[in-house]
Amino acid sequence: MQCSYYDAWRCRSCTLLERPYEAQLEAKVLRVRGLLAGETGLEWLPPVHSAEAGFRNKAKMVVAGTTDRPTLGILDADARGVDLRHCPLYPNALQESFAALAEFITGAALAPYDVASRSGELKYVLVTASPDGGLMVRFVLRSQESLARIRKHLPSLRAALPGLEVASINLQPEHKAVIEGEREVLLTEQEALAMRLNGILLHLRPQSFFQTNTEVAAALYRQVQDWADELAPDSLWDLYSGVGGFALHCAGPGREVTGIEASPEAVTSARATAREAGLGRVRFAAGDATAFALGAKQAPEMVIVNPPRRGIGPELADWLERSSVRHVVYSSCNPQSLVRDLARMPSLRPRRAQLLDMFPHTWHDEVVTLLHRG
Repeated sequence: MQCSYYDAWRCRSCTLLERPYEAQLEAKVLRVRGLLAGETGLEWLPPVHSAEAGFRNKAKMVVAGTTDRPTLGILDADARGVDLRHCPLYPNALQESFAALAEFITGAALAPYDVASRSGELKYVLVTASPDGGLMVRFVLRSQESLARIRKHLPSLRAALPGLEVASINLQPEHKAVIEGEREVLLTEQEALAMRLNGILLHLRPQSFFQTNTEVAAALYRQVQDWADELAPDSLWDLYSGVGGFALHCAGPGREVTGIEASPEAVTSARATAREAGLGRVRFAAGDATAFALGAKQAPEMVIVNPPRRGIGPELADWLERSSVRHVVYSSCNPQSLVRDLARMPSLRPRRAQLLDMFPHTWHDEVVTLLHRG
């Protein structure tokens, strides 16, 4: 993939860009297989390739510059804005939205936040594109000072972006390296963006997590669904369930499926999909995955975990080790924490594994493993 920003040293985030894509993928596979080299009897499935460009479904754009000439992209080492509207990682639906968003910032008189002086209002614009062409736009602001102006000018943005389905404001008043705050103000009647994967219509609300690479995420869900169908457990937990991707894909006749997710917004989204699909034996609850497992009276036959980079941690790993759970699917975005967690579960051994290239041109990846007891 050719990138003018990389060549000009304006953005060097894609650290593997100078390697041919197949060489990148081979290096990632060798790295992960090396980390799991001590696991005897582990079958490695072929890695899942990604498109080299246009694969990201979300853009997290730092807003800098001035109201009249805003930049959308990142900050350089001196906290000045670097405009990345034509970054080749973004599909056309996202790239084509940035000009309209810049015009909206000017028209609504939204002052970009200046890190050095800690002044201004607008910190980020977060844009998500669905497979069907819909858009969700979120404005991360310090305060509600510009709320009335944003509402006033929103019709012009909707006219410029016919695919805009969901718009909101996120309030992040603190000066720290955290993108989002806790409070979200919806600006549209529609509350969720429909994300259609493998025939399942997931609902993505503003504060819900969703994998960045839609096509690779779809492949990940299909693989886990195949394993669940093969093993046919009567009961299944999806811990760190997000908007319910794994749980909803693995629902089957007579199977009790429970999804546990810390984000209430994501739980609301998952429940909506289950209700629309008529999945009466699939339930979702908001809560901590570890606390839920430790407090359960009975363990299921199968558990799916999809934790953040820190992994599932010692408490949940120890519980899984001493539980009656027969099968575990561990989807990891950090192979180091995966290896650390596996060491605490010697009775649950990896039997199959697959690398999915969720983040081309970087060392990041997704590894999914199927563990069997004994």
